Amino acid sequence: MEVRRTVPVKLDVDSDDAALFRETVDEFLWAANYVVDHAWQGEYKTTSKAQLQEETYDDVRDQTRLHANLVQNARNKAADAVQGVVARWKQGEYAGKPHFSQPTAVYDKRCATFHDEYVSLATVDGRIEVEYVLPDEDRDTPHSRYLDNDDYEVTGAELHHKDGEWFLHLRTKAEVESDTPEQATTGHSTVLGVDLGVNQLAATSTGTFWSGNEFDHWRREYEQRRASLQQCGSRHAHENIQAVGRKETGRFKLMLHRIANGIIEEAAENGCTVIAFEELTGIRDRLSGASWGHKWAFERLYEYVEYKAELHGIDVEQVDPENTSRRCSHCGYTHPDNRDGEAFACLKCGYENHADYNAAKNIGLRYLRRNQTGDGGGAPVGVRLNRGMVNVNGGYEPPAGDSGQSGSPRESPTRNEARSSDRAK
Repeated sequence: MEVRRTVPVKLDVDSDDAALFRETVDEFLWAANYVVDHAWQGEYKTTSKAQLQEETYDDVRDQTRLHANLVQNARNKAADAVQGVVARWKQGEYAGKPHFSQPTAVYDKRCATFHDEYVSLATVDGRIEVEYVLPDEDRDTPHSRYLDNDDYEVTGAELHHKDGEWFLHLRTKAEVESDTPEQATTGHSTVLGVDLGVNQLAATSTGTFWSGNEFDHWRREYEQRRASLQQCGSRHAHENIQAVGRKETGRFKLMLHRIANGIIEEAAENGCTVIAFEELTGIRDRLSGASWGHKWAFERLYEYVEYKAELHGIDVEQVDPENTSRRCSHCGYTHPDNRDGEAFACLKCGYENHADYNAAKNIGLRYLRRNQTGDGGGAPVGVRLNRGMVNVNGGYEPPAGDSGQSGSPRESPTRNEARSSDRAK
């Protein structure tokens, strides 16, 4: 069977190379959006890559300085996005016209050459060579497991710009024996735990939160609109109620797609091979204040993460949620009084943190304990935290050169912040 993994690698970029990258990414995004605009013309949307190539390639080449293969990759990115929209339409889902704004560019082996310690990338002004910033080769990391593994081949990459730094998300693949898939997929699992909730729609074991405030605001807003229209009782009001329902569904689906993309990005950037959720069965009964709308949102979010993760070679699993909100991820002590709303304070060891962050770590640990034996006890293979990892036996592995503090939940764009500390044993 074929196994695919995505490994994020930081690049050592000087100011001149950074300027070239910015120009290249800007023109790549322009090209992709140009193709989308062309595909969107008329009643029927063009999804054929061959047709889009014939109808847009010369124009994009004339109006950009992009390498020929970057033009084709931009076309593929646009075509895939339009195909995804049409597929969702066929299933009765709302989806709008795609637009690319995140600073990324897609590379394949025709416009990039991948070496062990550096990469050669095509830009708008020829090729440049950029060195990787790699962790200690003696550590067990996604880099050592996949990039330094002769069984894995680098097939392509995406260039990303985030927080002033440049990263290359390297796509790798390997053929493994079909009778030993578990050794290939769970033997070296790095897990991103995800907790779902009402106040925070999603929280990850890396300490990233997506607030439920916007969801709850619009849920109440649309309920009020429907209630007001229902009082009228007219046919026109009934038609408006249906229109309100379509707008509500469309708004929420776009919101959930953004969250799903954020979760996938979080997993890819941290080299996670598995995203673990709690089981969704009975989730409405478990969560205080959860409505039918929340249950629908959790199910849609899981579906979106599942199909998006497949494109990155990341597995998505569900685990038993029992006591994940009451168990201390630090010492393992479980008690109902450990949690008070969004605050978690262990009655035994005194560990304090945001309750959803604590639960996300427990979800990741439960997946590991279900799938691993913890061979070796201290292997740095486990649940990805904000900084470092915790392994199947609870041992903490800090980042290279770190003094041993595992960090705290952090703030990200469109996500809210939980100010707390998370100190390892």
